Amino acid sequence: MAAKDNLTTTAQFTVAAREVDFVTRFAQNWDALRTIMGIMRPIRKTPGTKLVSYKAEVEGSLEGGSTVAEGDEIPFTKLKVSPVSYDDIQIYKHAKSVPIEAVAKYGAEVAVQRTDKAFLNAIQNKILGDFYTFLKSGSLTLTEKTWQRALAMAKGKVLAKFAKMNLDVTEVVGFANIEDAYSYLGDKDITIQTMFGINYIQNFLGYKTLFLLPENYIETNQVIAVPVENIDLYYIDPADSDFAQLGLEFRVDGETNLIGVHVEGDYSRVTGDMFAIYGMKLWAEYIDGIAVATVEGE
Repeated sequence: MAAKDNLTTTAQFTVAAREVDFVTRFAQNWDALRTIMGIMRPIRKTPGTKLVSYKAEVEGSLEGGSTVAEGDEIPFTKLKVSPVSYDDIQIYKHAKSVPIEAVAKYGAEVAVQRTDKAFLNAIQNKILGDFYTFLKSGSLTLTEKTWQRALAMAKGKVLAKFAKMNLDVTEVVGFANIEDAYSYLGDKDITIQTMFGINYIQNFLGYKTLFLLPENYIETNQVIAVPVENIDLYYIDPADSDFAQLGLEFRVDGETNLIGVHVEGDYSRVTGDMFAIYGMKLWAEYIDGIAVATVEGE
């Protein structure tokens, strides 16, 4: 007897499971990173939205004060907020393909599952790498003699800047070269934690979190400080209804769809292909709310 029409096969279960596993792990990783950084809820942007940072400053002098007589109107202080426009939020497209020969030689666990994991890690590292590069454009620059003093003064600079703008700061996170950190720590009893390849220390020298990065992300003798309120996570929803009109379907995860994934077999090449799209950016609202400190030594 022939199989029922539209029967869901084991192959379909396997494909769906891979898509669900990929987007779920990606979302969980970013939820964990948001918690460590102190980022609030991600901000969904429509396609074509430009990324904008701001520079805020007092224009002229601070008005009012003790010279305002009883009952007199308090004069206003003029503040200037200058937008700095960057690129649109881009859609990034990636794909990987595994031939049937690789599965036959190494098995599905190596040829499929491990390459899925490597693919996920590569995408995450791309997003984080772009963020680290952006942080280096912070306009609060300073030079200090020691690594510890650079950390302290970088935090002091951003706290002072946000106070000047009358903006609250709850916590500050830092970014430093991992070799510099270990050189300073020496034999100190400090717990260094790791999450998807990122080393960090929590509650260290006044920082909520200090991220320890290799030299390809942050140079030796460099320290970056940024208030958690100044870090946003913008994203374009891969399940946007406008994209669906193209006839493309991507698996997404839950309410906050950071990435879309589709898996299918290519019978013409006898390969298993995975496609991933995302429009995701870690960003800082105030470019002059990022302190970049350089250690010059004694």
